[in-house]
Amino acid sequence: MAGRRKKIKISAYLDPDVMTMLADYAARRNQPQSMIAEAAIASFLSPDAAERREAAIGKRLDQLDRRMMRLERDMGISVETLAVFVRFWLTTTPALPEPAAQAARVKAAERYEAFITALGRRLVKGPKLRQEIPEDVPGEKGDQ
Repeated sequence: MAGRRKKIKISAYLDPDVMTMLADYAARRNQPQSMIAEAAIASFLSPDAAERREAAIGKRLDQLDRRMMRLERDMGISVETLAVFVRFWLTTTPALPEPAAQAARVKAAERYEAFITALGRRLVKGPKLRQEIPEDVPGEKGDQ
């Protein structure tokens, strides 16, 4: 039967706030402060601690990258949608003579309010435009 090695005592100076946190944690876990301090030091000095931190940071960066890619895609959809609409509107809407322009402005205000109301309903209920567009649509100029 192998005997237990005797532990070596050290003295360490801790900031009062850190000491309070250590004492509170030890009391909550019903464990001696020295055991918690030993585990924390061992974890800090462990050769794989840096690898675990790097893996956690890498995972978070991957999540951020995926979110940024979705944002970039959604922004591209928004810009292209607006561009297509503006091009269509400019090519199909003739200029109005001044007497009719005033009545058109009034009607436009009514139609704009209806548009904002419909947009609000769609944003609340869905589906979102980005959900209706497949992610793997090839480009026109051989982006495949």
